[in-house]
Amino acid sequence: MAQRLSLLATLGTATAALGACAPAGEVPEERGQTAVYQGVSTILLDKDLVSFSVAMTGAQDRSDVEAYGRCAAAQYALDQGFGFARQVRTIVTKKGQSWFGDAVYLLSANLPEGLRTIDAEVASVECAELGIPTK
Repeated sequence: MAQRLSLLATLGTATAALGACAPAGEVPEERGQTAVYQGVSTILLDKDLVSFSVAMTGAQDRSDVEAYGRCAAAQYALDQGFGFARQVRTIVTKKGQSWFGDAVYLLSANLPEGLRTIDAEVASVECAELGIPTK
C-alpha cells in the first residue's frame, strides 16, 4: 500500500501538468503548449537492468519527463513478465524546446527494496489514465 501511495504521489505531479483526458501522444497544458511524446528507445543492459531514453516537447518541467520514463519502464516490465521495477537513476536534459530523459530501471518479479519502486500493473493503468504513452 505504501508503494502505491508513493507512486500516486509521484505521478500526482505529472497529473497537474498533463491533464487526464487527452489522447496518447498529446496532452493539453495550461500554458497553451501541448506535450508531444516523441518516443522511447529501450536498451537491455543486463537480463533485468534496462535503460529507457525518452524525448518530448511541451514538458512543464523535469517531472513530466520522469513520468514518461516511468511509464515506459512499467509497460516494458509487464511485457517481459516482471511485476515491479526500481528506478536506479534518471537524467533529464533540455535543449531548446526539447526535453530528453535517460532512465535506468531494475526489473523484478517481486517488490524490490528501495524507495523508488513501482508496481508495473498499477503504474501502466495510471499512465493510460493520464494520457502518457508507454512506448
